Amino acid sequence: MYKTEQENFWAGEFGTQYVARNSDVNHATISANTTIFAKILSKTGSIQSLIEFGSNIGLNLSAIQWLLPQLNDISAVEINETAVQELRKRVNCTHIYQQSILDFACDYPRDLVLIKGVMIHLNPECLPSVYDTLYQTSKRYICIAEYYNPTPVEVLYRGNEGKLFKRDFAGELMDRHQDLALVDYGFQYHRDRCFPLDDITWFLLEKR
Repeated sequence: MYKTEQENFWAGEFGTQYVARNSDVNHATISANTTIFAKILSKTGSIQSLIEFGSNIGLNLSAIQWLLPQLNDISAVEINETAVQELRKRVNCTHIYQQSILDFACDYPRDLVLIKGVMIHLNPECLPSVYDTLYQTSKRYICIAEYYNPTPVEVLYRGNEGKLFKRDFAGELMDRHQDLALVDYGFQYHRDRCFPLDDITWFLLEKR
């Protein structure tokens, strides 16, 4: 049992079903994922270490590993056991932490911290501690890729209430840790002709 219903939701049967739905990855998804990370990583300096919170089966890390073969330290934090088993097959990770982001304690900082499509599913009351975890775990960069809304709003998620929230995650993180600067941001539209993705807005932040 975890602290919040959202954690139990993703650690349990729904999270396992999510793994099954996403395990059969097509070339369009791989291309779109690689494209968005090529844009993001082109705005960074040298990256030698990276950690992703909410890695699931490793689709993001697989794309990044292909783009940055020189990466010698890749870590993943994932709550769902089935996802972790699949992740081990797909990505050569230095560390895999099978736990909730709410329980993660930074062991050492990484050059880049990534979180994509995860904070939208967290209990909003827990976001301040999540923002602090992202900040403390980052040596230089933080990349947030989530559903954006200028004000907090809840959206029904596959018939479930209290499981999807949109807001300005990056803005709130920068307000909380004011030495973070916005490097760049972008949007990937689900009707993009070549590289459709699920209406994700990404923000690259840097400690300065």
